[in-house]
Order: sequence, then C-alpha cells, then structure tokens
Amino acid sequence: MALKPEPTAPFHSVQYALRVLESVSKHGNGVTDAQIARETGLPTGHLASLLLTLRREGYVEQVSDGAYVIGSSLLLLGSGAARRQALEDRLQLTLSELRDSVGAAVYLSRYVDGEVSVTQVADGPLTPAVNEWVDFRSSAHASAVGKCLLAQLDHDGRRDHISRHRTARLTSRTITDEKILFSQLDAQSATVPVLDLQEYAVGTVCAAVPLTAGSAAGCLALSLPIEDAHRLRSAAETLSRRAAPVLLSLAL
Repeated sequence: MALKPEPTAPFHSVQYALRVLESVSKHGNGVTDAQIARETGLPTGHLASLLLTLRREGYVEQVSDGAYVIGSSLLLLGSGAARRQALEDRLQLTLSELRDSVGAAVYLSRYVDGEVSVTQVADGPLTPAVNEWVDFRSSAHASAVGKCLLAQLDHDGRRDHISRHRTARLTSRTITDEKILFSQLDAQSATVPVLDLQEYAVGTVCAAVPLTAGSAAGCLALSLPIEDAHRLRSAAETLSRRAAPVLLSLAL
C-alpha cells in the first residue's frame, strides 16, 4: 500500500517503518531500495533515512549485493525455529565480541538434567578452545566450568552429581577429595571467578563466572594456554564485567 509521507506526524514514521518491514518480509531473497520505494510509495530520501534507522536497530540487514533482508531483531519478535535461530545467532555474536575483548576462547555452559552442558563456544585461530580430552560432563570437579556450576547447586545436588561422576585425578593438581572439593565450593563467592589452574588439563588455565538467569545454573568461562596465565585474573574480571550482555541475550 502506497503512503503519502507526512514527516511532521510522529506516528506516521512508525506507519512507514511497518510498511517497509512488510515489503522486506515479502522478499525472502532480498529487495532493493528502489523496489521498496515502489511498493511503499516513499520518496527515496525519506526511505534512505528510515532504512538506516532500521539497519541500526537490527530490523533489516543489507547483504552483499545491496539488497535488504529481514534482520535478527525482527526475527526475535516472531516464534518457532526462526526465532530460536535468531536468538542463537545473536548470542553467538555476543560471545564472539566477548572473546575478542578478553583475548581468550569463551564458553557458555548450563547444568541441565543433572549434567554439565557446554552449549556454545566462541574461539578462533588466536584463541583456541581447550582440548576436551575428558568429557566435560564427567570432569566437573576439575574444570572451572564444572566447579562454577556445582557451586550453584545445594549440597544434595552436588552429592548426586559426584555419585554419578567419580572425582578422577586428571592432573597432579586435580582435587579428588570430596570433602575438600565441597569445602572450596561452599567458600566460593558468587562475585569472584572460579579458577582452574591446570586441574583439568596440563598447559591450560581457565576461569568461570556464574550466570544467574532464572532457576537454572549457568556460567560464562574462558580458557588460556599456560604461557598466558599472567592474564587470567584480569581476563576473568573483564569476563565478569561483560556478563550482562550475555544475560540479556539469554533473557530475550
């Protein structure tokens, strides 16, 4: 439906934006600004400003050939598989930005159905992920991810987990004594990152901070090679400060 622009009326700008989004949504493979102008009746100058705003807010995206497609913000307003994929993509982008900020591989983990689950990882050539030489599900007592998640459980929850996953010695630094492990978990402050100083793997140090989103235990973690161990605490502090955008992405 063509519209006659009346920029002095604020609500008309919203109306124009909706017409533009309708036009973009109709063209799954992308649509040019010229085609949008024809379908909406908006002058090129007014349309350019509107498209810039919609791009900045993530409601439309411009692909390599200059055409416009629907953006992640618009998908988030929907439901089903498209919305879930949009959420995962947005979260992955947030984790990638965090990886670049801390200069380390970053991990998002949750405690689901009694098991440690690393749900997303952001790594790269300069920030390689830790070699999972022992399944993270069975090494919660040794990894920063696992200890951070266990620290969020009550005593019975921890005992249940340890009863199903033996506290095997993975390195000379691994804590295998249940009483010592639980004592450390009890003493762990929610505001202080949990550290793994070569307890899971020789040559790797890690840190994790809790993510409190609803009732489920979750955490954000990073790993560094031992030669970068001097950066661990500062990187962990940055990780803790930057956890809010991840929580926001999870909450959407």
